[in-house]
Amino acid sequence: MLQRVVRSTVIDAPIDRVWAVIRDFNSHDRWHEVVERSRIEGTDRSDQVGCVRAFTLKDGHFIREQLIALDEREHRSTYCIVEATVPLRRYVATVTLKPVTDGNRTFWHWESTFATPPGQERELREMVAAGVYEAGFENLRRFLQRGGDHGAAGAAAGSFPAALPVPCRRICVRAYGEPAVLVPENGEAPPPGPGEVRLRQRAIGVNYLDVYLRRGRMPAMMPVEAGRPGTPGMEAAGTVLDVGEGVHGLLPGDRVAAIGPVPGAYASVRSVPVAWVLPLPPEVDDDVAAALLLKGLTADCLLHDLAPVRAGTRLLVHAAAGGVGLVLCAWASSLGATVIGTVSSEEKARLARAHGCEHVIVTRDHRFADAVQRLGGADVIVDGLGDAARDENFAALARRGHWISLGQATGPLAALSPDQLVAKSATFSRPVVFDYVASRPELLRRAARVWSALADGRIRRPVIERHALDAAAEAHARLESRATTGSLVLLA
Repeated sequence: MLQRVVRSTVIDAPIDRVWAVIRDFNSHDRWHEVVERSRIEGTDRSDQVGCVRAFTLKDGHFIREQLIALDEREHRSTYCIVEATVPLRRYVATVTLKPVTDGNRTFWHWESTFATPPGQERELREMVAAGVYEAGFENLRRFLQRGGDHGAAGAAAGSFPAALPVPCRRICVRAYGEPAVLVPENGEAPPPGPGEVRLRQRAIGVNYLDVYLRRGRMPAMMPVEAGRPGTPGMEAAGTVLDVGEGVHGLLPGDRVAAIGPVPGAYASVRSVPVAWVLPLPPEVDDDVAAALLLKGLTADCLLHDLAPVRAGTRLLVHAAAGGVGLVLCAWASSLGATVIGTVSSEEKARLARAHGCEHVIVTRDHRFADAVQRLGGADVIVDGLGDAARDENFAALARRGHWISLGQATGPLAALSPDQLVAKSATFSRPVVFDYVASRPELLRRAARVWSALADGRIRRPVIERHALDAAAEAHARLESRATTGSLVLLA
């Protein structure tokens, strides 16, 4: 049920003087005491219908509001909340001024409708009524008495404050180790620099690479130093908050995903290079994008670049019921490949089969080579297991087979000698997907193939296990337990 709040008052000032302040959509940080800092996003004027003001409150909350109507003749302004850390949903407010001829005063009517989470109706009504409207009336009276409105015209003409930091929540790692080292902390996301985009992230992908970073297997990629914690995460989806100098084609409010070679995605807000950012199709939800993008790009590289898969290719996929595994099984099957998968349980075997895995081997001790050879051997192996499966992988390879080492869940893979590979005329590769999307045009091209495959059913909608951002440690523990299927996503 929508809540409605209505408040009115009389201001001892002429209507033109009051309206000069109210019509400036970016003036409230100068007269309303609850507002800490405010700015108009982009290059819009602060009296331009459609402009968005982004502001922080003194209690730390962050709000973005859009001006949706401005009637100069009726002295009426209507706006809505676009995004907020305060749980006011579908919030629309209207301010109307009318002249009071007795004493040349102004009647000010302020009303709004909004939805609230169950149980918070009274609390949020009181907050809006007393903390925003009634306090605003008194604040504007004092502002006008001090003559503060004489500077309003300059702001309305386009002299706006610079972009400001905004509050954010991020996961910090201050020492490498077990999942418990993933600790949520409050912070600020700085404004975007030249060539950067600041994002409000709603869904963040969890990948095994994040586990390697947390454990310290790649210290150069995520250094952890005294006073400078690391933040894992390579991909996320959400909306554009604002953009830095030199960024074109992206506007505040645009739905996007971001993926790049530098971790830091476990955060509610962050700035990233525009080269990492791509628009999301309307039919792709944020959690689906976060669950699928890195895995889909990886599958695209494996299937089309590293070892082109075609009809009749025998493809062995380890962890076939995992995030990458399910994408690979479905996409490779659509290309006509014979997909062989390893899983650790019958439940995962059923899921793998549903995603196109024709032959499923259930094993918890990494014994699979004999079964694969009975099927003719693997022309291509996609291996995320690492050292514990090293000998079995080589034994499972067909002549002229290609072994792709994609991860090391059981530990770093011991070196392979050329003499060992030559025994089967085998080839070996260790790809890094970010080298295949190093430019934005390449990222956009490959991502378009992923979204297209999702749209036409070559890739199934991912199986997603969702956790709150603050529960990142729990998500990592689940991933390492081998109890999960599909993809894990953190919701911010």
